[in-house]
Amino acid sequence: MTYDVNNFDSVDVVNNDRDHVWHHLAQHKPFEKTGPMVIVKGEGMRVWDAKGNEYLDAVSGAVWTVNVGYGRTEIADAVRDQLVTMNYFAQTAGNIPAAQFSKKLIDKMPGMNRVYFSNSGSEANEKAFKIVRQIAHKKYGGKKTKILYRERDYHGTTIATLSASGQHERRNQYGPFVPDFIEVPHCCEYRAQEGADMSEYGVWAANQIEKVILEEGPETIGALCLEPVTAGGGVIEAPEGYWPRVEEICKQYDILLHIDEVVCGLGRTGTWFGYQHYGVQPDIVTMAKGVASGYAAISCTVTTEAVFEMFKEDDDPRMAYFRDISTFGGCTAGPAAALVNMEIIENEKLLENVLVQGEHLQTSLRGLMAKHEIIGDVRGKGLLVGIELVKDRTTKEPVEESVVMAIAGHCMANGVIIGRTNRSFKELNNTICLAPALISTKEDLDLIVAAIDEAIADTVSKM
Repeated sequence: MTYDVNNFDSVDVVNNDRDHVWHHLAQHKPFEKTGPMVIVKGEGMRVWDAKGNEYLDAVSGAVWTVNVGYGRTEIADAVRDQLVTMNYFAQTAGNIPAAQFSKKLIDKMPGMNRVYFSNSGSEANEKAFKIVRQIAHKKYGGKKTKILYRERDYHGTTIATLSASGQHERRNQYGPFVPDFIEVPHCCEYRAQEGADMSEYGVWAANQIEKVILEEGPETIGALCLEPVTAGGGVIEAPEGYWPRVEEICKQYDILLHIDEVVCGLGRTGTWFGYQHYGVQPDIVTMAKGVASGYAAISCTVTTEAVFEMFKEDDDPRMAYFRDISTFGGCTAGPAAALVNMEIIENEKLLENVLVQGEHLQTSLRGLMAKHEIIGDVRGKGLLVGIELVKDRTTKEPVEESVVMAIAGHCMANGVIIGRTNRSFKELNNTICLAPALISTKEDLDLIVAAIDEAIADTVSKM
């Protein structure tokens, strides 16, 4: 059967999906009665399902990916042209789009110099972890194998990346986990730890990382892995003073700083990469989602030249190099799409748009706080924004996850798709998460805010 995007039987498609597709993050029992949603078309910030319903997408493909919007023929054309010329060869050899994209990417990342290709954010972080572990054996006699990760951060779905997951409910039923992954405290000022120094919380929160380092032993720790802005863990930006102190700690104890830009990378926060807001120099940066805006699968593990050079220095050349491969890291579609994706961001001045529209979105959402007592906090960076919902603003007692689900369901029923913390924590699945495309207009964002306003009012009236 030949697939025709403009000619399909919607009932047949939904039935086939229900009977044979295993969806991500989905309980399938309800599909026996209602049938799954099948998205069949996208244009700009809108998508349509198989039943013809139109939605305004406020989370860029549900998982903050389609940064430049749907229907970009220039990306699709570039991918098609590349595929018929040269679709694949393992990255044991090079290819034109990978070489060209690497140069363009590195030009946006001062201090970084080497790009390792794979095909998902989880895999990009796995590569980073393997780099750290191999360095531990090559340079430190196998001692600096421990990798620190932060409470509430998220780095992927494989067993190793789940071992580095600060979202404890996501880990349930998947253990035992990989050893030598150590958690450090979160930096959410709204949920500050008891006894925290609130006059300088950012520095205090960073110093909690140092405490863990000293407890574990600095000689055992190889890397610290952090999101620049915690995304699925509640959209958390670290307070002032945090990042300079983090960098200082890493340098003091000879620990590699690994920044996970899978969500924030390629413009989401208003700079090419989230860490660039804070003036720090990482040793490893990982990225995926927005790299090609979902038009092709691609992820990158980017390192400094100093990290790369460690894999050329060894008495035994058979073991010196990074003995790793990603099969689909050799696909040419990813870097071909990524090149055009970056050109769109540049040509349409989308970084500037993110800063302007992000401020408008946060201002509008703060306006809702005066109207709805259930909103305890609005926070974020650029077009990555969270709305934390509470039962009481004084006690900050979180609402149940079912309340946030009801609000999201109301928005969906009225044609707006929003995100939420999703079975990640025991009690703090209480944040609405927004990540609209970088092409967002004021009118788009006003529609999103209006839908949330109405959904909150309706949900609260039934509580």
